[in-house]
Amino acid sequence: MPDHLHMLIAIDGDTVLSDLIRDFKRITAKTAKVRWQRNFFDYRLRHDENEDEKAEYIRQNPVRAGLAEADEKWPYVIERESMDRGDSPEAPAGD
Repeated sequence: MPDHLHMLIAIDGDTVLSDLIRDFKRITAKTAKVRWQRNFFDYRLRHDENEDEKAEYIRQNPVRAGLAEADEKWPYVIERESMDRGDSPEAPAGD
């Protein structure tokens, strides 16, 4: 989405989410010149919620907003499988 970011991440019980997000924002602000808002909104999955359904909801956001015809046409996605393979995300054409 042009003005916000959705991430679905898993962390262990010892990791402090606010520290993780702070560090992520700090690094991306320096390396990619991203200007972040001061706070963030987090949502934890409940035991009865499906991770795949939440991931699909996130992938469909650009489609619902009219920014892409289909979720696979939205270039700003990094999937777990590509991270597991060690693939580097590529910038979309024109960026």
